Amino acid sequence: MIADYLAHLQVERRVSPHTLDGYRRDLDALAAFCTHAARDSVALGEPDIRAFVAAEHRRGLSPKSLQRRLSAVRGFYHWLLRHGHVPANPAASIRAPKAPRKLPQVLDPDEAKALVEVDTAAPLGLRDRAMLELFYSSGLRLAELCALRWRDLQLDEGLVTVLGKGARQRIVPVGSHARNALSAWRAERGGGQDAPVFPGRGGGPIGPRAVQMRMRQLAQRQGLFKRVHPHLLRHSFASHVLESSGDLRGVQELLGHADIATTQIYTHLDFQHLAKVYDAAHPRAKRRSGD
Repeated sequence: MIADYLAHLQVERRVSPHTLDGYRRDLDALAAFCTHAARDSVALGEPDIRAFVAAEHRRGLSPKSLQRRLSAVRGFYHWLLRHGHVPANPAASIRAPKAPRKLPQVLDPDEAKALVEVDTAAPLGLRDRAMLELFYSSGLRLAELCALRWRDLQLDEGLVTVLGKGARQRIVPVGSHARNALSAWRAERGGGQDAPVFPGRGGGPIGPRAVQMRMRQLAQRQGLFKRVHPHLLRHSFASHVLESSGDLRGVQELLGHADIATTQIYTHLDFQHLAKVYDAAHPRAKRRSGD
């Protein structure tokens, strides 16, 4: 039944391969717990699920990992309930320990500018410039950028259509610098409407790992010593737009977040920025060390 549920996620829900792998690991852990306890998964009750979570905690899983594992189990039993395999969802009312909220790191606007303005005369320079400008311009996820085809871009209108998490389609603006960089890259590379915007060595779409490694190399070359990765530019995009506009709902739409609570983390980043401005500008903001 776990295999059937994973097939449902892949075919009907169209979850990403990364998410599917995570669910598989989580449910494999549940299957191992059932084997050790000599119990069938459909016979587990709420106390058994609590025992499973406690056992995973003793194995050293962090609160965040426990939350993800319990979410996978909850979804599995919800699916079993819908298909009449269990009388109730034994994980429905169980909550994992709260994980400390970790704010994402972001680049400031000067750092972002230094990163994206790579030398276009270097080997693959036009591609790298187009890739980085698009990440920062539109806040795309790594998988969304890798999957892009030229038909998804309307450069004249400054728009890109992407298929995000949960197969949710959204249309995002593309800034002028990114449009110029993409136009220059297409003029050099060529390719029809169905061709990948960023092809890999075999001609298919570039792989996520290749993009991650390239970004690390480019960051070092540009003199940035933060841990630079694709999601850092997405975080920076969201933080900078929210800081300038104050429009949380708009940022939610641009990022493709199903739940605005996911977007609200950027309000904390914005508050940190405002607090720094306050500390630097207000004559009575800074307390004496003895206070």
